[in-house]
Amino acid sequence: MKILVVDDHSIVRDGLAVLLELEVGLKVVGSAATGEEAVQASRRLMPDVIIMDLVLPALNGIDATRSIIEELPQTRVIMLSASKTPEHVYRALRAGARGYVLKTAVGAELLRAIEEVVAGRQFVSSAITALFVDGVLSGTIPKSPFENLSIREREVLRHVVAGSTSGQIAQQLSLSPKTIETYRARMMVKLGVDNRAALIRLTLEYELPAV
Repeated sequence: MKILVVDDHSIVRDGLAVLLELEVGLKVVGSAATGEEAVQASRRLMPDVIIMDLVLPALNGIDATRSIIEELPQTRVIMLSASKTPEHVYRALRAGARGYVLKTAVGAELLRAIEEVVAGRQFVSSAITALFVDGVLSGTIPKSPFENLSIREREVLRHVVAGSTSGQIAQQLSLSPKTIETYRARMMVKLGVDNRAALIRLTLEYELPAV
C-alpha cells in the first residue's frame, strides 16, 4: 500500500513515516510540505493513500484534496488535523477526503483509518461525535458560504486576508490587478459582504484553513 505523507512540518512528516513504515504492508513512497507539492507528488507517485495535513502553505489541504480527487478518484485521502470544528470536518469530507483523524489521536487510530478507507469505508476520529458524523455524511449540516468560492477565488482570499494589495496579489499569481479586483468583487457578492474588513472578519470567524 503506497502512502504519501503531506505536512508542512518536517518533524511530523518524519514521525509519520516512521510510524507507517513499521506496519507490514505499508510503504511511504514520498512526502510533501505544501498543497501544491502534494498535487504534483500525487501525479508522479500515484499513491493509494494520502495522509494530508489540513493547514498548509499556499494551497490548503482541502483544496489540494479536491484537486487530487478530481484527477485520481481512486486515491484515498485521510485528513490529519488539530481541529475538530464542524466547518473543517464538513469541508474536508465534501472535498473528497475519506477519513478525518485528529492529531491528538494515537497512532493506532491513524492505522485503523487507513485500513477503513482502503476497505472502501469512511473513518472519522472517535473524538467527533457519531451524531455530528451522521449529519455530515447525510448532508444535513448547512453548507458553508465559502463552498461557493472557486479554488482561484480562495487563493486570492488567502492573500487578501494576509494583507496583500491587489497589485501584490497580481504579481504573485501572475494575473493583472484588474483580474484580482474582479475576483475580489465576485467573492464579496458570493459571501454577502461589501468591504474588505467584513470579508476578513467573516473568514476569521469561520477559522478557515484557507488563510
